[in-house]
Amino acid sequence: MSATDPVEARPAGYDVVVVGAGIVGLATAYKLLGAYPALRLAVIDKEDAVAIHQTGHNSGVLHAGVYYAPGSKKAEMCRRGKAEVEAFAEAHEIPFDRCGKLIVALNEAEVPRLRELERRATANLVPQIEVVDRSRIRELEPHSAGILGLWSPTTGVIDFARVAEALAAEIGRRGGDLLLGREVRKIVESGSDRVVETTRGPIRARDVIVCAGLQADRLADMTGTPGPRIVPFRGDYYVLRPESRKLIRGLLYPVPDPAFPFLGVHFTRRIEGEVWAGPNAVLAFAREGYRRRDVNVRDLLGTLTYSGFVRVAMRNARMGVGEMWRDYVKRSFTAALRRYVPELTSNDLLPGPSGVRAQAIDARGRMVDDFAVGGSAHVLQVQNAPSPAATASLAIGGWLAEAAAERFGLAARG
Repeated sequence: MSATDPVEARPAGYDVVVVGAGIVGLATAYKLLGAYPALRLAVIDKEDAVAIHQTGHNSGVLHAGVYYAPGSKKAEMCRRGKAEVEAFAEAHEIPFDRCGKLIVALNEAEVPRLRELERRATANLVPQIEVVDRSRIRELEPHSAGILGLWSPTTGVIDFARVAEALAAEIGRRGGDLLLGREVRKIVESGSDRVVETTRGPIRARDVIVCAGLQADRLADMTGTPGPRIVPFRGDYYVLRPESRKLIRGLLYPVPDPAFPFLGVHFTRRIEGEVWAGPNAVLAFAREGYRRRDVNVRDLLGTLTYSGFVRVAMRNARMGVGEMWRDYVKRSFTAALRRYVPELTSNDLLPGPSGVRAQAIDARGRMVDDFAVGGSAHVLQVQNAPSPAATASLAIGGWLAEAAAERFGLAARG
């Protein structure tokens, strides 16, 4: 039996049910079963396979921790999680490549921000971090522009969907159940249990952990633990033609502008050899809509009538219009990429994949930046898990497993 073969729910129910079979939910279940081998545990997901949404549309970068505020959960979990994912990948013969990331300042105005990244990277104990001059930039990325760079040689790439599949297989080997193709409709209390009502019948559990990504806020409402709302942003990539891949050796990134909420376009050499260019960041008209024409009326109305999103949109209207323009006009997208690789032309670019990012935004219009959890006595709710959540997944899973053990009294139950 494979990790994704149909499994029937246990009639007697479970100690813990994890809602969400993305990489964070799977890592949490894996860590819980490692700490409590006798635990009756199930992972539920509405899709028929694991890693269908954010995990399966991830760019595949194993982040080293350059960007994140020192002392934040992102910084802590990224550093620990990267090492754990690499060790897990080696043990399961999943290839990864520490190809290195080069962040380039294009002009003098960007140099102070690059120096701030150097400070953050040093505080976050990013290994072998190095400020490089123009000549070293050309050694590392011969086709790159830039007057000063920050080189992170241990940043890498991996296929996170393969990691998720291996985690699912390990959960099965450790006695957990993977209950796929079951959309959660309601979560209600029944005596000392929670009853998770799904499209394939009810599932009883003593405690529930929600790692629902793009549906996180809706599941939070079901559990009575509301938090910030999820606003979906779609990111589209181009891919370089095979004969143009020589323009990029590894990962080429911009210096982020703190005035804008997203990183900006960059170049990513994938583990299988493709080079992705992008993404842009535009409002998605469906939480799970990966094409421009995908529209879900409920999702779109929920976003447009949410006060938090309205405030974000008003503050970033100019940027939003620019992103939408680049989404439809290839020459504009190409121009943004050419700032970093001047030799690039539109003919080098082919239409590529897209992803949808779950961005938590509070009612005051503040984007939740760090990893965040909430919940109640019998519910642990992941409210926000943006990038680098895939890199940090096993560390996040350990963090959630420890929190669940304390909140749910797992040790006392044996």
